[in-house]
Amino acid sequence: MIQKDKRAWAWIPLLYFTQGLPYVLVVTVSVIMYKKLGVSNEDIGLYTSLLYLPWVLKPLWSPFIDLKSTKRNWFLAMQLLISIALLGVGLSLPTQMFFMTTLACFWMAAFASATNDIASDGYYMLGLTEKKQSFFVGIRSTFYRLAMVTGEGLIVILAGFLEQKYGDNTKAWSITMTATAFLMLALTVSNFFVTPKYESSEAIATQKPKGFWEVFTSFFNKPNIGIALTFILTYRLGESQLVKMVSPFLLDPLEKGGLGYSTEQLGTIFGTVGVIFLSLGGILGGILISRDGLKKWMLPMVLSLNIPNILYAILAFTKTTSIVAVTTTVIFEKFGYGFGFAAFLMYLIYIAEGKSKTSHYAIATGFMALGMMLPGMISGYIQQWLGYGGFFIWVVIASLPALFLLKFITYPADFGKKTKNTDA
Repeated sequence: MIQKDKRAWAWIPLLYFTQGLPYVLVVTVSVIMYKKLGVSNEDIGLYTSLLYLPWVLKPLWSPFIDLKSTKRNWFLAMQLLISIALLGVGLSLPTQMFFMTTLACFWMAAFASATNDIASDGYYMLGLTEKKQSFFVGIRSTFYRLAMVTGEGLIVILAGFLEQKYGDNTKAWSITMTATAFLMLALTVSNFFVTPKYESSEAIATQKPKGFWEVFTSFFNKPNIGIALTFILTYRLGESQLVKMVSPFLLDPLEKGGLGYSTEQLGTIFGTVGVIFLSLGGILGGILISRDGLKKWMLPMVLSLNIPNILYAILAFTKTTSIVAVTTTVIFEKFGYGFGFAAFLMYLIYIAEGKSKTSHYAIATGFMALGMMLPGMISGYIQQWLGYGGFFIWVVIASLPALFLLKFITYPADFGKKTKNTDA
């Protein structure tokens, strides 16, 4: 008998914080770093969006994680590789070819991070009962987002402080990324000691797929998979563009349509209220799904993810630099982000149900990453064409396809709902 739910409160927060940190460093912090080092918005949007590619392609190698070794071994090895890649970013920033070399290091970190995601998510689904998965979906999402806000907040604050101290952005970011590499190493060591060895069980070993192609055929033979994948691709259509241009918007000077905030101010806003309200949104979302099931909360959560984005358009059109207005915008956006993402995670878990759930979840999240990468690649060009105000209006309009598809996707109304005999 598999002993599931063992020490879940100990390893879930740490494992998902470790999963979120490299993602935010590759996808978001790289945007801020390159902006401060003088790279154009067009290049930032294009090249940092291409860093999504490993998350898009990860289904191609996900079956190997089901077939070879254990998921625990995989995520520990990948976390160590991420530490090395981040150290490479820090050490190569002072060089003349910093853009090319740091992109190469970020690519290494991205591939390792995508593989770490596959193994960590598989470990989560393997080690918890279905009802515990729904309860902890808010917790895992919260710590994942806490890691993202740590990257956007505390790490960026550190970089901003060092920019002011040294008057040299390159040196400041080099020290920051090197320190972050050692933080990642510390998290890897902590996961080694905290995560239980679930996969030694013979019962779990029998759940592995028989072959590589069986994984893909069984996924694409799922009922209504076409509609499901279209929904996954469009769920974050607006957010995928917003996340690339929010930092440039806040950092650009007023004459370029931005708000002229400093790196340290940007990090402080995301690292304080961002942490609090992102956490509240994610935890509340998981609790409500666990109480009522996914169906009741899907529409409110989709709306909460997208409606707050209109506040950025208001900031852009009014050119309001008030710290209160900007912080209020971040509060609504982060809370809505945490709340709305809980439904998306549970839907992905539902899509992955079956024998090869680790690989199926990786395929589903690969499509999610594709839905983030392609719009993000052109976000800088759209922003330059429409200006910041028009761009944020477009971001809100981009939420409409997912709302339209809600009536066509199918899933059990009570999926994820806690039963009376299930402990929370």
